[in-house]
Amino acid sequence: MQILLANPRGFCAGVERAIAIVERALEKFGAPIYVRHEVVHNRFVVDGLKAKGAIFVDELDEIPDGATVIFSAHGVPKAVRAEAARRGLKVFDATCPLVTKVHLEVERHRKQGREVVMIGHKGHPEVEGTMGQSDGGIHLVENVADAMALKVGAGETAQCVSLAYVTQTTLSVDDAAAIITALKARFPAIVGPKKDDICYATQNRQDAIKQLAERCEVIVVVGSQNSSNSNRLREVAEHMGRQAYLVDRAAEIDAAWFVGRQSVGVSAGASAPESLVDEVVQAIAAYTGGVAPETIHSDEGVNFPLPGELL
Repeated sequence: MQILLANPRGFCAGVERAIAIVERALEKFGAPIYVRHEVVHNRFVVDGLKAKGAIFVDELDEIPDGATVIFSAHGVPKAVRAEAARRGLKVFDATCPLVTKVHLEVERHRKQGREVVMIGHKGHPEVEGTMGQSDGGIHLVENVADAMALKVGAGETAQCVSLAYVTQTTLSVDDAAAIITALKARFPAIVGPKKDDICYATQNRQDAIKQLAERCEVIVVVGSQNSSNSNRLREVAEHMGRQAYLVDRAAEIDAAWFVGRQSVGVSAGASAPESLVDEVVQAIAAYTGGVAPETIHSDEGVNFPLPGELL
């Protein structure tokens, strides 16, 4: 069995920053530190931070007045920021800077009188945060069918509405492109970002897994089930006709996946640590008799600074 690794894979700069913010806050201020929603979508990472004293909550009303709270990498609606200020909570913002960029685009378009189309998955924290940057005038589109059925404006024809679009940063690059094409066909004057909102890490990992799928019969993606970008990696491999599986840990691997196969590829979502990749690779090698490759991977050359108060 040949075992190949995608490159790049695993942690992106936004995830590294978010985890570092929680760890530094715990070191500097002590436990408990409250985190609104999972700081990143990885069960192993979240459990590790819980063990250090982080308390993860769904809403701010679960946090005592005056406590320290960290907003997750996915971003939050403006109403959450306002409530935190009203409550006197000490806030550290772990929102990925690339998500913040999308928030600023929404704000700019609304100030310029445009309605905004948000391309993303309903219920995902990033989508909720982005749509919460505007009090109305923003529409969610999840697929091409939604784009074709979209109704905008109030008593105006579609051609008269000033419209812009933004995207969730962790979408499938190909799926997003199809939705954007459909929107442009219906609304030729729609305005988009100068550069795609889908983040560099998402695109790089999808490109890498396409290359891996060209060489491998089976693909294993390391990542949690609630991780959007990890699910997209699995889907990309499946769309290329490969058997593809998403696993949190090596214990979830089934040896039957590799029977009669000669090659397996391994990648990891942007919120999955390299230690889990090592674990999965070693397990596959044990199941198949393959030789585990070195798990060196490239540096994408992107770093986001921590808040000054945590340095």
